[in-house]
Amino acid sequence: MASAAEIDSAARPYTDGEYLERNPTWHVEDSPWKADNIFQLILRHSLAPKTICEVGCGAGEVLAQLQKKLPDDCRFWGYDISPQAHELSRSRVNERLQFRQADLFDEPQTSFDLMLVIDLIEHLDDYYGFLRRLKPRGRHAIFHIPLDLSAYSVWRSYPILDLRASVGHIHYFTKDTALAALAKAGHEVVDWFYPEQRLLLRGKPLRQKALALMRQTLLRANADLAVRLLGGRSLMVLTKRDER
Repeated sequence: MASAAEIDSAARPYTDGEYLERNPTWHVEDSPWKADNIFQLILRHSLAPKTICEVGCGAGEVLAQLQKKLPDDCRFWGYDISPQAHELSRSRVNERLQFRQADLFDEPQTSFDLMLVIDLIEHLDDYYGFLRRLKPRGRHAIFHIPLDLSAYSVWRSYPILDLRASVGHIHYFTKDTALAALAKAGHEVVDWFYPEQRLLLRGKPLRQKALALMRQTLLRANADLAVRLLGGRSLMVLTKRDER
C-alpha cells in the first residue's frame, strides 16, 4: 500500500496549481462533447438517475451540461481534491448542482444512482484500489477512458511521453485492458462505444492530417483495428454494480 507521503506526492500537481498552469481551461471546452456522450448512454439504457456524482469533476462543466439535459428532479454532486478546480466550479453552483473540494472516500458512506468517472483513472497511482472502493458508491457508473496505447503510439513513443508531461497520464490503456480492469474491480460492463470525435485539421502539419485521414478511413472499415493500430479514440463505458 502506498504511504501517505507517496499519495500526497502523486496528487501534488492537482493541488499546488501546476496542473492549472499547464491546462488553464481545465478542459472545459471538451465538456459539452463528453456530456453528449454520457447522455447518449443514459438514453440508450433508459436510465433515470435521481442522483449523479462525478469524482474528479474538475471545473464542473460536464455536470453543468448534463443538468441541462436531465429532469428537474435529478440532483448533481461533484468532488475534486484540487482547490483550483473547486474555485473554477463555484460559478456553476445552483440548487441542484453542488461541488465539494474533498476526496469522496473521506465522506460518510453515501451512494448515488449514477457515478461519473471521466478522464480520471489514467491519473491515479492505484486505479484498481480506486475502482474497488467506487463499486459500492453507485448503482451504475459511466467511465470515459482515453485509449493512449496503440501500435502507432508505441512505435513513435513521443505521444505517450507528451501525455505524461502535459496532462499527467501515468497509465495507458487499450479497449481490452480498460474493460478487463473494470471487470476485475467488480464493475459489470453493460455497454461501451468509441465516442465520435471532431476532426479538426486546419493548421495541422501535413503528417498529422495524413494520419487523421488514414484513421477515419480505417475506422469506417474496422473500428477496433483502426484504434489498435492508429489510436486517436477514447472509450465510453456503462457499468453496473456486480454484486458477486
